[in-house]
Amino acid sequence: MVLFSNFERIVLKVGSALIAPDGKGCSPHKLFPIAQFIIECRSRGIEVVLVSSGSVAAGRQYFPKSNCNSIPMKKAMAAAGQSDMISTWDRLFDFPTCQILLTHGDLQDPERYQSVSSTIDKALSHGILPIVNENDTITTDELKVGDNDNLAAIVSAAVNADGLVLCTDVDGLYTGNPRIDKNAKLIPIVESITASLKGIDMSATNDVGTGGMATKVESAEKATAHGITTYIINGEKPDVFHSLLRDENPGTIFAPSQTPMSDRTHWLRHTTRSQGEFVVDKSGEQTVLDGIEDITSDQLLSVNGDFNTGDTVLIKSEDGKSLAKAITKRSSCLMTYLTEQDDPNQHAPIESVFEQEQVSLLK
Repeated sequence: MVLFSNFERIVLKVGSALIAPDGKGCSPHKLFPIAQFIIECRSRGIEVVLVSSGSVAAGRQYFPKSNCNSIPMKKAMAAAGQSDMISTWDRLFDFPTCQILLTHGDLQDPERYQSVSSTIDKALSHGILPIVNENDTITTDELKVGDNDNLAAIVSAAVNADGLVLCTDVDGLYTGNPRIDKNAKLIPIVESITASLKGIDMSATNDVGTGGMATKVESAEKATAHGITTYIINGEKPDVFHSLLRDENPGTIFAPSQTPMSDRTHWLRHTTRSQGEFVVDKSGEQTVLDGIEDITSDQLLSVNGDFNTGDTVLIKSEDGKSLAKAITKRSSCLMTYLTEQDDPNQHAPIESVFEQEQVSLLK
């Protein structure tokens, strides 16, 4: 496993519970040790991309007598709190920062995804700290990443980071919820992410953030698949940052995959969302499992959903098993038409990038 001190670029994710823990604006005293860690990393030649939650939590102070649970109100709080959150970070540094607000639509589209990557690269090359957050003010359900843990993993892959550090309010991943289970044990190293690890219940007890330990494990799965070492640490304890810089393990380390996915495969598998489905027969299923990237319309049993050329679709077997994601070269309307043709000359190939996957890997 690569030592932290040997990393060249990391993504550091800080959650709302650290930034605005009481809903009364940002908390600079809690962020100061994190800022010092960022400064020290940069002094050692480690580039840092900061993924910062907190706009909604920071903006809550401006709406004290309002129903904070409505979607329009949360968007308004995000708009008001985003500037507060960015200015708080900015005051903690003596170098420039830049704000990058994203939606899932920016990451789903390959050109915009590449634009995000190149923008962050250029900022880092000029000594500017990129501060990334989901654009909660304008995002919709269709365009929402949902939590900044997964956003951090996607950004880590996009910028080819060596390490991902997820700050939370517990010491790491436990065998249970340490707040209520006295027998829960800290898991220091995770070599591979299993179904049992995903099922560990460490439900968040605060109502400030949107993520929890489950999203952090999901984020770690995405990052390690790209060869990125991932840490879950307690961001409320300043000593953990000193431990990282001493190449010690202050929480839970997720080991990176020994056979990382390519950028293209990782983007397709972990970033894109399926807009529709192709259900294939036994012949088509075998074609997919054999890694052949062409299936024809005579192997399709049904076409589900509404999608366009270039959209991501899910390839499923007759019994409902998810086989792969693919980039379709035909729209749903045309594919539905072609599957109904009896003339073999009308059978159309699907240009795809396939992964032999289980449903759990696609979620």
